[in-house]
Amino acid sequence: MNQKLSSIYLVGMMGSGKSTIGKVVARMLGRPFIDLDQEIETRCGVRIPVIFEIEGEEGFRKRETQTLEDLSQRQGIVLATGGGAVTQAVNREILQTNGLVVYLKASVDELYRRTKRDRNRPLLATKDPKARLHQLMQERAAFYEEIADIVMETNGKSVSTVARRLAEKIRESQKQSCNP
Repeated sequence: MNQKLSSIYLVGMMGSGKSTIGKVVARMLGRPFIDLDQEIETRCGVRIPVIFEIEGEEGFRKRETQTLEDLSQRQGIVLATGGGAVTQAVNREILQTNGLVVYLKASVDELYRRTKRDRNRPLLATKDPKARLHQLMQERAAFYEEIADIVMETNGKSVSTVARRLAEKIRESQKQSCNP
């Protein structure tokens, strides 16, 4: 019996490693990798900060949901979502219904260390980006936990270590779903 190859969706805060780890895991599993934010930028022809500037967060979230809906129709991909994708109930539903959801978890201190020099993060363009990260984590953590099939800590771990462990967990999860 030819079973549909489930997609893998990576969720977590900005800086948790979704894109970096996602690329490595996709390579390990022989799957295509897609970064949701990059896909939105490609479709719009501008960077995300420009979308935020012109349309605000609400306009960006609408584009994000449409792009996620489109990409969820593809099978067997590894998709790194944007950190705020889970704030929309429709997006959580799309993720849970169409694949295996992996929450990459990191502390606010670690997230700040990883994102402090990145100018392509409009939600951190504040006087106190660390406080903003803390606030966003408080708003989003329950959503990440709610939809996660797998939770992986990324604090203080190398990309290769996390990717290897995650690929193993994904393989185990797929074996279990094939053998009820």
